[in-house]
Amino acid sequence: MRLRHIASSCSDHVPLLLAEEEAQNARQPRPIHRYEVAQEREPSLAAAVEEAWSRRLPGSDLGDINNSLKDRCTVLRAISKLLETPRNRTNKRTPISPTRVTERRTMTTSAAARDQHLDELRALMAAHSPPIHALLVPSEDAHQSEYVSERDKRRQFISGFTGSAGLALITAKEALLWTDGRYFLQATQQLSDRWKLMRMGEDPPVEVWIADNLLDGAVIGIDSWCISVDCAQRYEQAFLKKNQMLLELSSDLIDEVWKERPPNDALPVNVHPVEFTGRSVAEKIKELREKLQHEKATAIVITALDEVAWLYNVRGDDVHYSPVVHSYAIVTLHNAFFYVDKRKVTNEVENYMAGNGIDIREYHMVQPDVSLLSSGQLQGSVVNGNLDVEKDIKGQEHSKIWIDSNSCCLALYSKLRQDQVLMLQSPIALPKAVKNPMELDGLRRAHIRDGAAVVQYLAWLDNQMQEHYGASGYFSEANGSQKKEHLEKVKLTEVSVSDKLEGFRAEKEHFKSLSFPTISSVGPNAAIIHYSPEANTCAELDADKIYLCDSGAQYLDGTTDITRTVHFGKPSEHEKSCYTAVLKGHIALDAAVFPNGTTGHSLDILARTPLWKNGLDYRHGTGHGVGSYLNVHEGPHLISFRPSARNVPLQASMTVTDEPGYYEDGNFGIRLENVLIVKEADTKFNFGAKGFLSFEHITWAPYQTKLMNTALMTPAEVEWVNLYHSDCRKILASYLNDEEKEWLRKATEPITMSS
Repeated sequence: MRLRHIASSCSDHVPLLLAEEEAQNARQPRPIHRYEVAQEREPSLAAAVEEAWSRRLPGSDLGDINNSLKDRCTVLRAISKLLETPRNRTNKRTPISPTRVTERRTMTTSAAARDQHLDELRALMAAHSPPIHALLVPSEDAHQSEYVSERDKRRQFISGFTGSAGLALITAKEALLWTDGRYFLQATQQLSDRWKLMRMGEDPPVEVWIADNLLDGAVIGIDSWCISVDCAQRYEQAFLKKNQMLLELSSDLIDEVWKERPPNDALPVNVHPVEFTGRSVAEKIKELREKLQHEKATAIVITALDEVAWLYNVRGDDVHYSPVVHSYAIVTLHNAFFYVDKRKVTNEVENYMAGNGIDIREYHMVQPDVSLLSSGQLQGSVVNGNLDVEKDIKGQEHSKIWIDSNSCCLALYSKLRQDQVLMLQSPIALPKAVKNPMELDGLRRAHIRDGAAVVQYLAWLDNQMQEHYGASGYFSEANGSQKKEHLEKVKLTEVSVSDKLEGFRAEKEHFKSLSFPTISSVGPNAAIIHYSPEANTCAELDADKIYLCDSGAQYLDGTTDITRTVHFGKPSEHEKSCYTAVLKGHIALDAAVFPNGTTGHSLDILARTPLWKNGLDYRHGTGHGVGSYLNVHEGPHLISFRPSARNVPLQASMTVTDEPGYYEDGNFGIRLENVLIVKEADTKFNFGAKGFLSFEHITWAPYQTKLMNTALMTPAEVEWVNLYHSDCRKILASYLNDEEKEWLRKATEPITMSS
């Protein structure tokens, strides 16, 4: 395509222009646009941008744009992006994700700067009317998302802790951070000495700590957009003990001290085709309205980003790694509304929404529209439901507005009368989690391509470790390693090798992005459960240490998540024993057969039992749902020891991960992960006519056999490994070249029992 031709011809100029732009921005108060730099330094490139803009060329992914300087900058950014895309590489260098570049830039705030921000924040708290005695800073955004955009990482900004889960509490004299067991070690390393780590499950919950440690009548401030109704009500109940008050702030105080908060980019909304979704938006809205009628509700307010995306069959790029759009939805029995920044709406999306009877309104209008909904005055421009049914329900004494109190924020809930609110799990959660046949087929195909990328990566990494580090390699257990001199200045780091893995994935059909930051971790870093390597601080690979890689990708037809743990030298007997215990738990869950109605809480013990027998365990759940080109962590079901895992039974056609692990702080970490599909089991009997379920694994990549101690395995477990490896060879062969096929053949050779 023409724009790609322009990109390739500009490969020597664009990086210089981007660097020049950054340099000028550092010197001048007004941002210097890349296009202006191009005009001044490279007139030929500016002319190419003009040509690309004027033609609106296919492949430019620019949509409908206006004749402006900003739009020409968009074209130049598109050219820059194309230069980073693997399809345009001529020298086979692995691209570094623009997402990762952004992250590395935003994570550089110094501890001294954070301390200053903490002091500024306390001054604002003291000056507030009424004075704020404690400020809650959650991880979540206005949609209660697990993964949030860069501009919504307020807790990370003020604390320096980069994990996806956590809650900060700031008082006049103390700063505390609560997080779960996945992040204990990471938080210990990242928090300054002005912060205290509070371990969830071990220390008192935040609301109990506040009630026990703050004075009577204390005021606790919160941004009401960033707290769920559930959390707010739980806090308020705890605060009654000392007549303490949860105060909804008119603005977020963190934003007032965050002077360089990232901008709110207007990235386009995309329609996700029915060939991938398997169901039309009309079908989904019809089913949703039937559920509203069943509950005698007249409307629902939908706040979770993945639920809006799933319901309306749209995707976006507003949150790194999650293809969602910052948006809300309100659906009544005869109207539907989509609240989004209209700068993101292309003509295609506008026509698509109109064709499905959906009104598009500005993102910020959701709160006043919820007020109108509460008073019965919300009107849409298109009627596409049953007016008579709505009149019948409105005529009843207790007509309701449905919200999910776990995802609806306090700011919207406060606009509704309490007597009209129906608080139940979202009716979208289960239909989204229970995949339709087209989604399941797409997930299977995506995991095959993804598995091929992982095999290509492991084969490449094995070769690199032997060639440049003198490692014995993936297959050999020769004593030690002879680290070679870096004559070619080759250095493999946690980040550089993960970039290579991204490159293998990017070459696959339907690839869009990673599904989460790759956890590429060596030795002690592998013991940090959700470790996130940074280019300037990450470890170099070491042939004598375990390497854990937890990674995944977003493809148009599915989302992937896989973990493999390997060793390129001689593993210790202890490491083998631990790996084998994890593998045994992994197999036990994969092979489970269980009756309908079983929850993930009941199944979690299967993966832990082999570890428990050795006095080992892990501090995270065993499995989570996976979206269909949506969030890599998807509910409402999960496999976990946590009480919430009791809430939703597993159902056929759900997806769930199988990922037990073991972690020794300061030494190593082990985790193995596949994605499973819940399916109906073919059992000899059917006790109580319940029906039984089992699992189908759809992840394909070998387990390292030299890390297995087969003397600790049963014949059934050995047979499971051999059958899985045999299937790997057959399923992945067509995606590999001859060298990669040979590597996979060796990696999947049958194992035997040892005495």
